[in-house]
Amino acid sequence: MKFAIISDTHGNVANFKKAIKWINEKNIQLILHCGDIGNPESLKESLENFQGELLGVFGNMDADFKILIEEYNKISKVKINNKIFETKIENKNIAITHKPEDAKILAESKKFNLVFYGHTHKPWEERVGNCRLVNPGELAGQIFKPTFAIYDTEKDLLELKILENL
Repeated sequence: MKFAIISDTHGNVANFKKAIKWINEKNIQLILHCGDIGNPESLKESLENFQGELLGVFGNMDADFKILIEEYNKISKVKINNKIFETKIENKNIAITHKPEDAKILAESKKFNLVFYGHTHKPWEERVGNCRLVNPGELAGQIFKPTFAIYDTEKDLLELKILENL
């Protein structure tokens, strides 16, 4: 199974929609979002043509979480947690969070095969024991070129996608 990992969209609907178009073309049905989403309206607009599911967390720029949780839960294909989202995909235990410090703690817990995070806007991958710790970069394009990642569970393959090259 393949899924997409994105972070730091910051309400950039145009970039998010371009990534969604490519994700749809590849028949990828799951997106993991590592926070700094923007707002419910931009997320809803960005996902209007996506038939899959988005699992994610809020980032430090996702203002009033209590109000936002209610708004995000109205979008049927979206499940957002405040700080950490844990899931199992195929045979991989996965955690999603926003800040690198939290991601490092999760990776060091030895409970996860993969931990995804955002916040720094910089694509990054490292190993912490048997865990892959991954930042897919930023989709907003505020500091670096817009990027996201694709992970293939069958091949244990992680690919960084540069939005302008799609």
